[in-house]
Amino acid sequence: MLELEIMEAAEPAAGRPVVVLMHGRGADPSDLVGLRSWFPGNVGLVLPRAPHPGATWGYGPGWAWYRYEGGDRPEPESYRSAQAELESLIEELPERLGREVGPVVVGGFSQGGTMGLGYALRRPGSVAGVLNLSGFLPDHPEVRATPETAGDLPVFWGHGTADPAVPFSLARRGRSKLRKAGAALESRDYAMGHGILPREVEDAVAWLEGVLG
Repeated sequence: MLELEIMEAAEPAAGRPVVVLMHGRGADPSDLVGLRSWFPGNVGLVLPRAPHPGATWGYGPGWAWYRYEGGDRPEPESYRSAQAELESLIEELPERLGREVGPVVVGGFSQGGTMGLGYALRRPGSVAGVLNLSGFLPDHPEVRATPETAGDLPVFWGHGTADPAVPFSLARRGRSKLRKAGAALESRDYAMGHGILPREVEDAVAWLEGVLG
C-alpha cells in the first residue's frame, strides 16, 4: 500500500474530483506539497510516495517509480510493479479518503507524469485526464497509444525546451504519438530546464478546470 500525503478539498463532499499527483525520481511527496495553493479548493490532491527506494538505483535518498533505462524506456518490471501499486491506490481512493470520489485526474512531474500517461493508456476510460509535467510517453510492452486507448483522452503536457533530464525531443515524439491516436492534447513549451514554473502551473490548472467543467 502506497504511503500518501492527502490534501483534501476545502469541503470534501461526496463526488468531489481528485488529482493523483506523483513526484519525480529521487524525490518524495513533499516536492509537490507547495502546489496545493494553486489548485481549486473543490479538488482533493493525493500525493503518493513512489514504492522503490531511489538509492537502490543511484537516484539519491528519495524514492522512484521505476528504474530508468534511457530515452523513453522505463525498465519493464519496476514500471509494471509501480503501475500495479498505482492501480490499487486508485481503486482504494474512496476508502482512503472516506468519501465517494468524483472524476480522477492522474499525473505529476517527470517520472510522475510518465506514470500517469502509462496508467491512462493501460486503462482506457478510467480517468478524466492526465497532467504531465516534463514526463515522457513510456516505451513499455503494456502501454500503447492507439485510437482505442488514447482517443479523446484529455492530456496536458508541459515541457521545458532546455530539459537535460527528459530531452525536449522526447516531448515531441510522445506528443506526436498521442495526436495521431486522437488524444485531446494541450501542449505547452517553456524556456526552462527540468523543473516546474509558476506559469506552467497556472496553465495546467486552467486546463484542469476545463476538463472538470
